[in-house]
Amino acid sequence: MRIADLYKQKRPVVSLEIFPPKKDQGPESILDTLEAMTDLRPDFISVTYSAGGSGGSDITLDIAGIIKERYGVEALPHLTCIQSTPQAVEERLDKLLSKGLQNVMALRGDLPADGSLPPEGAYTYAKDLIAAIKARHPELCIGGAAYAEGHITCDSMEENLSHLRQKEEAGADFFVTQLFFDNEMFYRFHEAARKAGIKAPISAGVMPILGRSQIQKMIFMCGASLPSRIIRILNKYENDPDGLVKAGIEYSSEQLQGLAAHGADGLHIYSMNRPAIARGNLAAIRQGGAEAARV
Repeated sequence: MRIADLYKQKRPVVSLEIFPPKKDQGPESILDTLEAMTDLRPDFISVTYSAGGSGGSDITLDIAGIIKERYGVEALPHLTCIQSTPQAVEERLDKLLSKGLQNVMALRGDLPADGSLPPEGAYTYAKDLIAAIKARHPELCIGGAAYAEGHITCDSMEENLSHLRQKEEAGADFFVTQLFFDNEMFYRFHEAARKAGIKAPISAGVMPILGRSQIQKMIFMCGASLPSRIIRILNKYENDPDGLVKAGIEYSSEQLQGLAAHGADGLHIYSMNRPAIARGNLAAIRQGGAEAARV
């Protein structure tokens, strides 16, 4: 099923994100994780390009195929373009289609860590990749990235929204935001996107707090801001890793419940291959939905 059609059938659409194992391990190394995640019956599972955000896409597509074929859950494999030739991109799309997959998350990807130039002819931006996919494979449903607090390279929210609109015009069918820790950021962003004429569904991306180093990495990579409550949680559980994980799941569960109550198009959980996190967050979402139904 095309993920865009899920948004027409229900709100919110609930999804999880996982990453492939290291290059020297095959898909079979995370089969237990896949089984546990699919048992939770999310609407779809997103599979990143690779652990750490770079590398080959074969294992990403293999895992996405297993999720759909073996477990009957829709899969959203990521596809990046900045380090690939158009020919390589087309080969990956052919493999994606051969596995019966109908959805793809089109991303620019990370610039080469060694400072080398991208290969000749590589797509410069995600919008270029989206346009190429839509032109050659209109049957595919294309997801794009959104940034509730603005992309770290954008100087203003207006610029951020302009890039988002260009992705939609290129053919993006839905969006998933980068993580954020303050729901008000998402509410303001979503309202501004609609006022800017962006009509595609936008799922809110939420990542539970697991440790101080994780938070520091996210701040520098994504430009996410930290509410004072997060800082207090980090300080309170500085020497209590288990307590921090529990508090992190509680905080993200509150975020997700609030987003659902506010009418978010979708809820996307950066579950980091940890079924316990996904289970806790999904239980909170479903409990919130049941309570709303009783009211």
